[in-house]
Amino acid sequence: MALKLPRTIRLDPSDTFVYSRAAEPGEWAVTGAFLFHGADLDKLSGKERQAFRAGFLGIDSFGWSTLVVVTDATAQDRAAAVDRLAEQLVVRCGAPDIETARAAAEEEIAFAQSLCDHSPNTLIGVHRTSEHAGMREAFRTLHRKASRLEPATAFRFVEIEEEDAPTEKVDLLALAGRRK
Repeated sequence: MALKLPRTIRLDPSDTFVYSRAAEPGEWAVTGAFLFHGADLDKLSGKERQAFRAGFLGIDSFGWSTLVVVTDATAQDRAAAVDRLAEQLVVRCGAPDIETARAAAEEEIAFAQSLCDHSPNTLIGVHRTSEHAGMREAFRTLHRKASRLEPATAFRFVEIEEEDAPTEKVDLLALAGRRK
């Protein structure tokens, strides 16, 4: 079975407005729910509440992304993601040492990997809620055709080669009145 991991994706600029720090497109991502452990979830407001409700955490920037995309990865990509997240857990979250952080990062990456049991280019969103027993996460997938991930174009130029077809030449400068 191919190894797949989630990467952040930005389909429009909205993440830069709704989160205090938006993830850069293309970062490996985890759910980031651990950042809300112990928080009074009912008192979250504004951009922090939005990150709780719908954000995936980019592991390089520690910024948020509303969507992630299932992406093929190598074992080296996965190992690098675990190492980077472990570093971030020490620096940003106060993990006591790199070994403890690496164990936690391994769990987070494994869970993120488990979300990617879909074909590449599948988009994944999360919806988190606060419940009496704690936090609940629900994930949804948006299956898009690969061509729909490409920028939309109004025109497509197609070159057609035909043997013995008459050649038509147009002088645009003459038509514009700039050449006589």
